[in-house]
Amino acid sequence: MVASTSSAIVLNINGEKYPLSVDHRTTLLDALRERLDLTGTKKGCDQGQCGACTVLLDGRRTVSCLQLAVAAEGRAITTIEGMADGERLHPVQQAFLDLDGFQCGYCTPGQICSAVAVIQEHAAGWPSAVTDDVRPEAGPPPLTAEEIRERMSGNLCRCGAYVSIVQAVARAAGADAAANTEEAA
Repeated sequence: MVASTSSAIVLNINGEKYPLSVDHRTTLLDALRERLDLTGTKKGCDQGQCGACTVLLDGRRTVSCLQLAVAAEGRAITTIEGMADGERLHPVQQAFLDLDGFQCGYCTPGQICSAVAVIQEHAAGWPSAVTDDVRPEAGPPPLTAEEIRERMSGNLCRCGAYVSIVQAVARAAGADAAANTEEAA
């Protein structure tokens, strides 16, 4: 008996279910772009090195060019198309727009998805390679430019908009922290 090389799967993308029949070798990136016409996620290096294809998988960032579509079944996938709340942009999207955190825009969807995860990781107290005090009781370190640069280092911008990207992430993190404080009150 010959084993099948494809499977029928259902992907949960931006809160919607998408049934697909995919070859087992199909990456999540190719399923998104080629099969589902969700072209906001960009194909850059196709080797997991540039971050242009970053999406959120169960709230954590992943490079979709290295993630098999069949392995993403049953998990919550968020792409750039799912970031905004209707016409209201996500705070990270708004900060990128306000502070010119993009030039050509090609890397921007991956940068934004990564930034959303960076802010969540930082708020949860996850240390980075530049965090001075990594003890859990120390709490989250200040989200300095150095912390942001380190945490965003997997996302390349060939145009060099890094200064504006760091500013946008910092602004969005401040807006996120303020919103969480207001919600808690």
